[in-house]
Amino acid sequence: MGIIEKIKEIEAEMARTQKNKATEYHLGQLKAKIAKLRTQLLEPPKGSSGAGDGFEVTKFGHGRVALIGFPSFPVEKVLIVGKSTLLTLLTGTRSEAASYEFTTLTCIPGIINYNDTKIQLLDLPGIIEGASEGKGRGRQVIAVAKSSDIVLMVLDASKSEGHRQILTSELEAVGLRLNKRPPQIYFKRKKTGGISFNSTLPLTHVDEKLCYQILHEYKIHNAEILFRENATVDDLIDVIEGNRKYMKCVYVYNKIDVIGIDDVDRLARQPNSIVISCNMKASVIFSLLERLNLDRLLAKMWEEMGLVRVYTKPQGQQPDFTDPAVFSVDRGGCSVEAFCNHIHRTLVQHVKYVLVWGTSVRHYPQHCGLSHVLYDEDVVQVVKKKEKEVGGRGRFKSHSNAPARISDRQKKAPLKT
Repeated sequence: MGIIEKIKEIEAEMARTQKNKATEYHLGQLKAKIAKLRTQLLEPPKGSSGAGDGFEVTKFGHGRVALIGFPSFPVEKVLIVGKSTLLTLLTGTRSEAASYEFTTLTCIPGIINYNDTKIQLLDLPGIIEGASEGKGRGRQVIAVAKSSDIVLMVLDASKSEGHRQILTSELEAVGLRLNKRPPQIYFKRKKTGGISFNSTLPLTHVDEKLCYQILHEYKIHNAEILFRENATVDDLIDVIEGNRKYMKCVYVYNKIDVIGIDDVDRLARQPNSIVISCNMKASVIFSLLERLNLDRLLAKMWEEMGLVRVYTKPQGQQPDFTDPAVFSVDRGGCSVEAFCNHIHRTLVQHVKYVLVWGTSVRHYPQHCGLSHVLYDEDVVQVVKKKEKEVGGRGRFKSHSNAPARISDRQKKAPLKT
């Protein structure tokens, strides 16, 4: 029996089991078994050498955004979601758009120039139900999505919410957690000492017995675990696995021109959702981005990525507002130390203090240290330490500048008599 058949068998057993107080321990063990099998499913087969068959896309720019959605279907004779059309409108990169299934067969990159930054937008092939098991190149698509900063899930506004649930479940099956934060659970394996279970608040979803059973399922008999929040069984399994990636996701509902205004208002009020239309023609009065609501999409993308632009100011000169240094919390942080390392890796050792202008300080300018967190559009001037002469100066010198070896010294000219 293969791994996929084992997963389906356990899922069928979980569907047959009633959820109550007496079966929560059994369901917790079944969830741990499914998580272990899905981790084995993502691992490369034994005996394989070299890299797998994936998408070769080089990282470029200050951020990466992945477009994920269903493929187009030939029965409808129209695009279901319009990922390729959205890529063409935002970046100008030509991506093939047609009414047959799986129009996009590889990853097509494009560059968005927005707020003096360059954001890489990736048009990935459409994924279908069962992509986590390898159907329709689903593993390659999800692997590229894991390397992105945020995910744009492009959906059809005229379809039901089932498409969003299918895509979310497929991404969660391979370890992607959308719009969630890591659970506040401290977990550390030990060599001896048994299992130490503690919590800082009352737990309603997990108790000590269930925690022991899940750890024994992973063959962990010596560990230290501390709950700092009322976490669930799924959160505990995610911490034990240790390979989960927590990403931000924006749900983009396309084709709002074919539904009513009440449905548009309902979709727009959902959290992390944006409504657009790639097929609506722009008029003379409104620009293309304003008419299609793409300007709001770019603003939402910028907000979720959390990019911070920092401008440099040389001593005695005006600030340079042409080429900012771009940082983010997910890519090394936004501190002054990260800014110095961005300029040169040895600059931190020679920094005396830093002058900062912007919204992150109270005074203009303000002396800041290396731990100061910079905000968007701050101006930074780095003041370096003065190099001290080794051995003092003048008659206070502690050593001579003459060569150490007598043979290297220059002989004085003989005195005239």
